[in-house]
This record gives sequence, C-alpha cells and structure tokens, in this order.
Amino acid sequence: MATIGIRDLANNASAVVEQVSKTGRPTLVTRRGRPIAALIAVDEDELLDHVLATAPEYLRSMRLTEAEVSEGRRGRPLAEVVAELDSGA
Repeated sequence: MATIGIRDLANNASAVVEQVSKTGRPTLVTRRGRPIAALIAVDEDELLDHVLATAPEYLRSMRLTEAEVSEGRRGRPLAEVVAELDSGA
C-alpha cells in the first residue's frame, strides 16, 4: 500500500487521487508518520453499500435492531410487512 504524508497530499491531491483511481490500490495518509486516513477507489455501483457499511450511525442502528429482534422486543413477520406495502399504508 502506498503511503503519503498529509502535506504532500495537500500539494498533490489531484495526482494522488488519479493514481488511486487508476490503479485501484489504496493510499495510506499519515500525519507525523502516523496513519490517519486511507484513500480508496470507489466503484459507483458499490458506493451506497460502502457508505452504509461504514456509517457509524447505520452500524449502531443495525446492532440495536439485531439485539431487539433476538430478545423478541422487535420484529414483524415478512408477510405482514409485504401486505402493508402492497396496501400503500
């Protein structure tokens, strides 16, 4: 994986982003030698999946919902949800 300091990134952002996009290889961004971020190429068709999979609020919501369902505090049968959608309610 390529590595670039944040100052170099600021001075060469366009070229670095072009390289990541062209090669598909991520680049690690550092500040004072410590990793702080990563630049990755994004496939437009997979962008929403990536955003949802890494969004902290989405992940918290999914964990909470899974816990509630496993404890029997939440959830509805699929047939009920489909019937509601079909009725336009």
